[in-house]
Amino acid sequence: MLRIHFTAEDLARTRVAATIGVAAETYYSLELLRGSGDSPHFRSWRSAVAGRMGANTRPLTSLLPVRGPGLDLLALMGDGPSLEHAVDNLFHAPAARLRREFAGIDFPLEHLPWARRVSEGDREARRELAEALRACHRLAVEPYWHKGRSELAALSSRYTNVLLEGGVDLLLRSLCAPLVRWRPPVLEAPYPRGVEVHLRGRGLIITPTVFSPRAVSLLWDPLDTTQPPRLTVPALREPLAGAGPSFAAGSSGRNLESLLGRTRAAALRVTAEGSTTTELARRLNVSAAAASQHAKVLRNADLITTSRRGGSVLHRITPLGLALLRTVTTTEP
Repeated sequence: MLRIHFTAEDLARTRVAATIGVAAETYYSLELLRGSGDSPHFRSWRSAVAGRMGANTRPLTSLLPVRGPGLDLLALMGDGPSLEHAVDNLFHAPAARLRREFAGIDFPLEHLPWARRVSEGDREARRELAEALRACHRLAVEPYWHKGRSELAALSSRYTNVLLEGGVDLLLRSLCAPLVRWRPPVLEAPYPRGVEVHLRGRGLIITPTVFSPRAVSLLWDPLDTTQPPRLTVPALREPLAGAGPSFAAGSSGRNLESLLGRTRAAALRVTAEGSTTTELARRLNVSAAAASQHAKVLRNADLITTSRRGGSVLHRITPLGLALLRTVTTTEP
């Protein structure tokens, strides 16, 4: 049983995030693939992906532990939706950070020399790991991400609305019932072992995931105790299938760019993962003022919502915006 203890300060600092990031989702997909579970949500995905892992994915799959906790790619590579940004974080991670992250993980004996090379910050080992991450992502995540991203956006939007309308108490009571139970001031959830967590004023980040290997997971960075832990919850409500947009290309004379314009179409896609104005400007390669104006147009059309998160402004897609992404043929920007 996992028991998370809240104070009044923790409740005030609890929030919802859109994703744990592309690197962590990819690693989760490998844990899920190796596990013995038979969830109907992943049955088709598992049968399609299981036989396709090979030499190009092995540098990452070999780092799955024999037992116990695995690597925290969220801490090493960040929670961004860009794979190349995650890889860049890996290349810039200090060697001391890598060594401490790898310490104590129960790697298979035959892969210990490789794990040691990575943990020591060997440049070539990092490059091989980055290429394996890309390969695993192409096989296990990318073909299914249109569906997965839609599910993430829908759940994070629903949780955000619950938080805004009913506060943290209602949000915690709404999480994965009846598995997760909110008994103020303690949140209880099924877990492989007994864990007592005292947030001590840091708050909690509730984050939906697609490739969740268990009902809930708690992620925290032991090297940065100032950061709030993350409670991950599964986002899928139906089986994961590799599919593109609902309408085939050419079945409609429209696409997202012709409806909204190229930049605003790209902005809508970014908000499906949750984005601050600064992040939106960076992803669109425009000024913060221009990003804010694009967000205003989308908000006035009820395609996104905007709320404050500390000193930042957070934009999220609405159900209407999500329906537009699902049903109108899109082309990548």
